[in-house]
Amino acid sequence: MAANGNTNYYDLYRHGSLGTTLTDALDDLIGAERMDPQLAMKVLMQFDRVITEALNEKVKARLTFKGSLDTYRFCDEVWTFLIKNVTFKMDGGQSVVTADKVKIVSCSAKRSDEK
Repeated sequence: MAANGNTNYYDLYRHGSLGTTLTDALDDLIGAERMDPQLAMKVLMQFDRVITEALNEKVKARLTFKGSLDTYRFCDEVWTFLIKNVTFKMDGGQSVVTADKVKIVSCSAKRSDEK
């Protein structure tokens, strides 16, 4: 979780390729004593905020998916779904992608500690 003012953001996107690369670069800078760990945490919190806002505001494409629900769980206000034999269709249905297994993590737009 990251914070900016009173608004909290999830750190889910740190585990993607952009977040991992950013974290590796920050670790290198800290290791070379070119950046304080506190500044690196501020950079990661800013990344959490910016990526969340950008995806919310800029991405307008929609897709539908179909598959077999294998497992689901709800813990700490976070839903996790494991789906097998998934077919994704983008708007217009022209592009179809399939996957053997997909994990979907769904978090509330508001953190439970904000309520």
